[in-house]
Amino acid sequence: MVIENADQLIVTHESVEALIGQKLSLAAFSQLSGVLTGIPFVKVIVDRSQDLIHFLNHSIYQFHGDYIGEKLLGISREEVDRRIDEFNRLFYLTSERRFYIGTLGLHLSAQGERFFTLETVEIDSMNSDMVKFFYQYVKDHLDSSLPLLFKPASHFQEGLMSQIDPSVVPRVFSHEIFSSSSFVALNHGHAVGRLRAFRSEEEYRRAFSTLEWFDILAMSRVPDDIPRVSGIINSEHTTPLSHANVLAAGWQIPNSIQIGILEQIEKEDLNGRWVDYSVDSNWDRIQLCKVDRPVDTSHRSSWIVQRIKLEEPETTHTPIVELRQLRMVDRYRYGTKAANLGELSHLLEKGSDRLTGFYRVRRPPRENLLPHLAEFLKVSEFSTAGDFSHAASEFLKQNIRVPRGLAIPFSIQQEFLESSPRIQQAIGKLKMALELKAREVDSLCLTLQSLIRSTRVPETIREYIDSQIAEYLGGVSSFVVRSSSNAEDLENFSAAGIYESINHCTTAENIFRSIKEVWASLVSPRSVRLREEVGISLDDCYMGMIIQEEVMPETSSAKDEVIGGVMVTNNPMALHDFRNVYINVSAHSVVQVVHGAELPYQYLYNVVEGGGKTISLGESSSDLSDVQKQMLQRLAFAGRLLQSHFSPDYTFSSPMDIEWLFGSEGLYILQLRPYSR
Repeated sequence: MVIENADQLIVTHESVEALIGQKLSLAAFSQLSGVLTGIPFVKVIVDRSQDLIHFLNHSIYQFHGDYIGEKLLGISREEVDRRIDEFNRLFYLTSERRFYIGTLGLHLSAQGERFFTLETVEIDSMNSDMVKFFYQYVKDHLDSSLPLLFKPASHFQEGLMSQIDPSVVPRVFSHEIFSSSSFVALNHGHAVGRLRAFRSEEEYRRAFSTLEWFDILAMSRVPDDIPRVSGIINSEHTTPLSHANVLAAGWQIPNSIQIGILEQIEKEDLNGRWVDYSVDSNWDRIQLCKVDRPVDTSHRSSWIVQRIKLEEPETTHTPIVELRQLRMVDRYRYGTKAANLGELSHLLEKGSDRLTGFYRVRRPPRENLLPHLAEFLKVSEFSTAGDFSHAASEFLKQNIRVPRGLAIPFSIQQEFLESSPRIQQAIGKLKMALELKAREVDSLCLTLQSLIRSTRVPETIREYIDSQIAEYLGGVSSFVVRSSSNAEDLENFSAAGIYESINHCTTAENIFRSIKEVWASLVSPRSVRLREEVGISLDDCYMGMIIQEEVMPETSSAKDEVIGGVMVTNNPMALHDFRNVYINVSAHSVVQVVHGAELPYQYLYNVVEGGGKTISLGESSSDLSDVQKQMLQRLAFAGRLLQSHFSPDYTFSSPMDIEWLFGSEGLYILQLRPYSR
């Protein structure tokens, strides 16, 4: 090792480890920086005891703690890892700390001007005086040609900034940077295909029948009903949790937001041309370049030969039951959605020993995360496994509700279909067309759907459903009729948004019309086509149903608490981030989120140390209230506990996709399913 006193650089094997005590020039920034989500960054440490600033080389030190241990405390990385929680308290949670730790990002504004941001970690508990000291110390050691803005890393820090004069500590918020960002990697990947750019949804609709599996779609926001394609480029901001983007994630195709892409396509004459398209979150934009058309485009990608296997369903003599009577194993009779809601109801009533599974797994360098869960649940970290499970179960009981509902089995659908010779004849024609790969498949699907909608439900079926609703859901004024198929939420086939669910059903006629609409959605041209592509035969597909009381938030007296949305129990934009879950919020309805009809609020919530961060305000001009954010923190922890219970294996790492609503009586889970990533 050589210390170059002139520039205070630590050099090892010709690599710069850190710049110490000197101003950070743009050239030095470039030499030391790493890149995350397209943003160059440099780690910074202020050592108060030595009155020195350290700018770290990211290629050598990926963690502040490793550098502090080795260079400033004389402690090995192994020792730092072993004592990580102790050091985190010393580095981030004490007011008399020796080290002030942060990250410098180099950004480009919407006007093309560069600026630095200074950000600590989300758990950092600096007070206002500490923030002012840290900001000024770092600013004094930066290239003065660029402004420095403090970027709060949590809602706590956002609140702290209200106590500080903006002229003393200028600031920029995460949602402001996100809203002006020109690139977001929604799904990593690479594809070669024909680029199809559409300036409007009407233009897309006119060309819909010409879309092929090898096409790469570029438009403002790709709509829900996309066929299976090879890539997606959104030219406006959207949410990863819209149905279209969830499907893209499940299909494992490159998907991104790239502002200005339509103008680039027009300028470079790429529309209709074959291109090489790549997405990576470490880049600052997509890679898109013209290539020659492949000689053979009949050979489809690997997904076309990935055959999906279904469990053998039970389709005879199955009763209508209350949702709370079902367990996960009942999916082969009632469908996945109904079985999951039944399992959740059972969990809330009986508890579960699996709830703490995620927190018990080793997350290097930690043996487990139980001390953090203990702090949230307000129990001792030395509690027994039973005490932890009991506390987790009680937390869910106190915070979660499932709307009452009935589960209608596959056998009712079968009885209805078999009651009509015309429907049976139409099904036979569709099966033959599918086998022959005939061009008439779509028209036969539409004919069959029309027959299902127009055929009267036999009186025996109608009276049976009506009597069960009257007995178990009497007094409910508005219902939701939800699809619950066996051909959804499968490995490599999510089916997000391809089956119907209908809200605001207030009369018996509404309900029975909606039931037939949901049955008909099983044979829509799109659902049939998407299933056929992965080898799911029409013979193997069945549709169950959920008839559920509709939670009516507009009647709530606590208006401030009426919000709904979708949560996934991971960070879809950083899949190795085990701390955070991602929540989308709408002040209008969950439907607005999943259909991409509006740009929702977007949040990350830490389910280890706690705390949240606003990523986007969506189409709103102001953030949610503190009360609402506190609810979202409880929702985030509830989601992580539910992930553990519903995990298909013992890593407890498979994320869940959860639709939820806060009404006047608390948090309702409307549906939950595996999240396909």
